[in-house]
Amino acid sequence: MIEKADLLNARILIVDDQQVNVQLLEYLLSSSGYQQVSATNDPRVVADWHAQHNYDIIILDLHMPGMNGFEVMKALRPLEPEGYLPVLVVTAQPDQKQAALDAGARDFVSKPFDPVEVLTRIRNLLEVRLMQRQARDYNTLLEHTVRERTAELQRFRSAMDATADAIFLFDSSSLAIVDVNDGACRMLGYRRSELLGAQPEALGLGSGEALQRYAGAHRHEEHKARSPELVEAELRRRDESLVPVELYWQMQQDGDAARPTLICVARDITERRVAEEQLLHMAHYDSLTGLPNRTLFYRTLADAMDLARDKEWRIVVLFIALDRFKSVNDSLGGAMGDELLREFSNRLVQCARIRDTVGRLGGDEFGLILAITRGQQEAVDMATEVREALRVPFDLDGHPATLTASIGIAMYPDDATDPETLVKYADTAMGRAKEAGRDCYRFFTAGMNAQVLARLDMEIALRRALEQDELELYFQPKVNLHTGRVSGAEALLRWNRPGHGIVMPVEFVGVLEDTGLIVRVGSWIIDAACRQIAAWISSPVGQVKVAINVASRQMVEGDLEKEVKEALARHRVPPELLELELTESALMSNADRTIAVLKSMKEIGIQVAIDDFGTGYSSLAYLQRFPIDKLKIDIAFVRDIITNPNDAAISLAIISMAHSLKLRVIAEGVETRPQLEYLRRNRCDEIQGYYFSRPLSGADMGALVEAGTGLPPDPAEAEEAPQTLLLVDDDVNVLSSLHRLFRRDGYRILTASTPNEAFELLALYPVQVIMCDQRMPTTSGTEFLSKVKDMYPDTIRIILSGYTALEAMLDSINRGAIYRFYTKPWDDTQLRDNIRQAFNHYWLMHGSERRAGDAETAN
Repeated sequence: MIEKADLLNARILIVDDQQVNVQLLEYLLSSSGYQQVSATNDPRVVADWHAQHNYDIIILDLHMPGMNGFEVMKALRPLEPEGYLPVLVVTAQPDQKQAALDAGARDFVSKPFDPVEVLTRIRNLLEVRLMQRQARDYNTLLEHTVRERTAELQRFRSAMDATADAIFLFDSSSLAIVDVNDGACRMLGYRRSELLGAQPEALGLGSGEALQRYAGAHRHEEHKARSPELVEAELRRRDESLVPVELYWQMQQDGDAARPTLICVARDITERRVAEEQLLHMAHYDSLTGLPNRTLFYRTLADAMDLARDKEWRIVVLFIALDRFKSVNDSLGGAMGDELLREFSNRLVQCARIRDTVGRLGGDEFGLILAITRGQQEAVDMATEVREALRVPFDLDGHPATLTASIGIAMYPDDATDPETLVKYADTAMGRAKEAGRDCYRFFTAGMNAQVLARLDMEIALRRALEQDELELYFQPKVNLHTGRVSGAEALLRWNRPGHGIVMPVEFVGVLEDTGLIVRVGSWIIDAACRQIAAWISSPVGQVKVAINVASRQMVEGDLEKEVKEALARHRVPPELLELELTESALMSNADRTIAVLKSMKEIGIQVAIDDFGTGYSSLAYLQRFPIDKLKIDIAFVRDIITNPNDAAISLAIISMAHSLKLRVIAEGVETRPQLEYLRRNRCDEIQGYYFSRPLSGADMGALVEAGTGLPPDPAEAEEAPQTLLLVDDDVNVLSSLHRLFRRDGYRILTASTPNEAFELLALYPVQVIMCDQRMPTTSGTEFLSKVKDMYPDTIRIILSGYTALEAMLDSINRGAIYRFYTKPWDDTQLRDNIRQAFNHYWLMHGSERRAGDAETAN
């Protein structure tokens, strides 16, 4: 009987020149309870050590310096006269297995190895080694006396009966069972007498023909013990059930006159089979939800498509992604996020029919395979059912969570005929569902695929563009509103794509950012801008300050500080001629690192501007933390700045705040003269936009600067602007009559037939009094003057109309939107007097006594 203590006290030697392998094996053995474990990285001492310590097992590497594993086994062979080398080869050379076994190794394991497998092999070899040692001792005792032989046989019988393994002894000639232990009886459910004389085929131990060949091959081997042969089989129990076993076959020689015995040891490997099945399950099922994983999902989809091809069915794939799952995961923690995924997977399984397949494709993405026999309405119904299942809040340890899902739908054979493409198309459709606002579903269309292919084609072309110098820089001039002269330029990226011409950034910058190419392109822009600045300096153009945009991924993934400094040094450009423009999101992506980089840039003279200000964080806190010189008003606020009171208020607030923080302000997207004058009058420092110039090539930009082109003068620059009256009426005859009436009073008279035209005039000229008709096609006079009150609160606003809506007029007067209300037709003298009183009121309100006196005298 081999006790557990005997196994754990077995002497084990590890031979490997790699210390990490030695440490791993020592840890595995010691943690398993083995107490006498030695190790060496010098294979030359193995034979001497074995002669001294008689190791029960030697774990040997093959490839070692100085002496390889084959040479070690050759040196060990004289120490084992019976030819049994207690060697387990563990090596990274799987092709050497047969050579190692031929050299005498008892077993072979390839690296990297499974720890459970290695420990199992070691235990098996130790048991065989100890059993053989016991058998050898037994044979020695047999030579002394019959009584001692009988006692040893009894002890061996006890050992055989005590082991859990089944042991069968066969006559090597007839192959009949001559003896079995109790373990065989327990394993197979037979009595000993029922097994004696049985043939191996009846129990599933192998065919008689194969065993005869094995026995014949080893019967005349001069009494040498042969290494056991290991096979797997399934033994048949008395109740006809099967037991998976590992069979060890060994030919045993007892002497010259003795008939050799064929020994078979059968070890129950049911637990190992279960473990293997568990590993197989883990390889095909998601450990968190228990659903089929991506591998099994694709295999199931392929099988479903094969079946559908025969049955003329349609297969539908629903690609389901949870909306905003990351926010729940981040706020409640990963454990709650996992619980949410488990609960959702349960709901998804409940939605599916018996023949449908649900799988988890990764993260918060799930797949559903439907076999349908009718139209696509079944897919729509399933998508609706999934969305409805999400409507009920999830209870996450007392925290209710409500989610939605975006679902993409692709169909076989309509959209694709292979699993990979079908899932890819469903994923594409899911992306369109997210873009459409989430919590919806979208069917895949050919147009979607065309967009995906076009994007892929653009990505490939962009990678080539960097290598083949297809990128260009254009420059949009910036103008100083105080001097009217060019103050610098913003570098804008253009792509001269072969076969397509100039491609604008809006078409490809998103691809650059998604693929990470923006980091390399950003580095190229810095170098190209510095190269152009240097070219202008060496020409009559002279110094021109250039602003370059810095992407958030440049700040996080690139080395902006190094790239800028190297480009400045390479082209010998003064740092003060370079300006960095960063969006608010780029500033906040890694705030501490960004602050350090920008401070370093400031120290050498580079200025920093915030681009698209007002569309991101817009926090005063970061304006104080970051070393910023300039704010850039986003085009979204400039576009309607002269007609939209909200945009105007935001822009003026940005200007006022920036100036209070000693920052300069630049407005982008200025396309009209009224926009320009409104910003100039409200103390904006710089502008850029199509009104002054479109983006120009480097040569054209230089020519513009060299020519000294600037802005037109401010129409309100006169020391004392004339009193200005704005008349607004959609009837040109009324405008003509009023113009003739008031021109004798010396006013500057502006006329507009629409509110938009009036807003442009208000932006261009300082207006004191506005007289407007009430009934106009696009808006009423009171609505127009209400906006004027918000944007130009100092003006005197008057309604002149033949339409009397008393309630609306009183409301406007009460709110201060209008100063007076006069009716049509009018009395010329009275109307002239009323307008003079309006001007007089304006100048009295604004502290100009002389102007008020002039108006009073005229009155």
